[in-house]
Amino acid sequence: MSTTVQTGLQITPALEKLGLKKVNEGTSTGKHFFGSGPMIDSYSPVTGELIASVSTTTSEDYQKVMEAATSAFLTWRKMPAPKRGEIVRQYGDRLRAYKEELGMLVSFEMGKSLQEGLGEVQEMIDICDFAVGLSRQLYGLTMHSERPGHRMYEQWHPIGVIGIISAFNFPVAVWSWNSALAWVCGDVCVWKGSEKTPLCAIACQNIWNEVAEENNLPEGISCIVSGDYKVGEMMTKDARVPLVSATGSSRMGRIVGAAVAERFGRSLLELGGNNAIIVSEHADLKLAIPAIVFGAVGTAGQRCTTTRRLIIHESVYEDLKGKLVSAYSQLRIGNPLDKNNHVGPLIDTAAVGLYEKAIKEAVEQGGKVLVEGGVLSGEGFESGCYVKPCIVEVSGTHLPIVQHETFAPVLYIMKYKNLEDAVAQQNGVAQGLSSSIMTLNMREAEYFLSAEGSDCGIANVNIGTSGAEIGGAFGGEKETGGGRESGSDSWKAYMRRQTNTINYSTNLPLAQGIKFDF
Repeated sequence: MSTTVQTGLQITPALEKLGLKKVNEGTSTGKHFFGSGPMIDSYSPVTGELIASVSTTTSEDYQKVMEAATSAFLTWRKMPAPKRGEIVRQYGDRLRAYKEELGMLVSFEMGKSLQEGLGEVQEMIDICDFAVGLSRQLYGLTMHSERPGHRMYEQWHPIGVIGIISAFNFPVAVWSWNSALAWVCGDVCVWKGSEKTPLCAIACQNIWNEVAEENNLPEGISCIVSGDYKVGEMMTKDARVPLVSATGSSRMGRIVGAAVAERFGRSLLELGGNNAIIVSEHADLKLAIPAIVFGAVGTAGQRCTTTRRLIIHESVYEDLKGKLVSAYSQLRIGNPLDKNNHVGPLIDTAAVGLYEKAIKEAVEQGGKVLVEGGVLSGEGFESGCYVKPCIVEVSGTHLPIVQHETFAPVLYIMKYKNLEDAVAQQNGVAQGLSSSIMTLNMREAEYFLSAEGSDCGIANVNIGTSGAEIGGAFGGEKETGGGRESGSDSWKAYMRRQTNTINYSTNLPLAQGIKFDF
């Protein structure tokens, strides 16, 4: 894979430290990844500048990647899990050394605030720490056999090459959620990052290369491929990839899930969200306001856990509405590398078009704009990707535009009369990722968390819908895909379960009491 990095960029020192130096077209920037196809351009939504051109993966390149990965698996799976954990520990330490530079790259290439970019790298570090501990805890179970002189237990084994497809909005963290766990489980990884943020993937690979070379590890434990959906199709249709973990839209997930299932592979899908916060009459509004605002405008509304719907009890509706309008008036929009700004740009002008379309449709469907949206222009906004966070008052979740996930800072607010109605509105969408209720009433909180309550994979009380911790399993139900990444027992997705029975007696009792006369 080759890159041609532009000079004169404000983050050039960070790029160079990450191994993304200006190179002549056709030369390699490192090992463990291949690309000889057409170049794709990475433009920063922050300034509109061309950061770099990156070569893409051809079918021939992909075969080389898979040969390297499948060969490396044969060695890597034999290394004891705690020793694999030691490698992951070293990678986490190397991420600590590169945290500032990688965080800047995430911010500049994707457009999220520098604080969020640094926070995303911290998530990578945290999941490495989690995986190191996990490497000594890949527990099975021991069962009592019904047959005398027999012992039963189950254990877990690595499954092989893990295909990882990630989205632009978290260009490094979601990959690490998968790769760190997969590595300690004994698997190897082939990663297709978003074609909108290819440099982030190359930077992570370059950091891995340092650790791999210092430990004399075989090439192929970590590989990247680059390009559009056609490169992803190579993995989803490849029987050598037993698990494909895909993060993105529900539309993409349907395609990936069907392709992988057709060959009896496994898919781990973490897809779209249409997340709601219920604000009860018993809510502490001082807690609610920052939770709502961060959930709705963080990452410019480009999180799968972004708060898109706000369901407010009628008794506090007008009060909360006024406080929200006031809070939005204080938001600072601009270059995300400036720590004084709260909201950066959308990823590209296509996303801006979808943002404008959503607001237009909301108004056509009877919505009332409370906080005016719009595209910003002029000095500092030359990229054309900066938009104003918008609030639209609607009659309910049933509206077609409210049913749709718009990846932009558009918040729909509506009223409710009783908690059952609020939960019905919360659950009344196709997606089921994250949800929250703001209440100080114990009965309301417990109802929301019960089987009658939220149908989402994540249900919170008195915090917002975004900001999940790595220690818990992350993912959702319905059109969110049902997959779980990161913490808890998500590691089991990357391994195969094996049940073992050992006969240490001098007899061979057969199942169902069957006997032979010999």
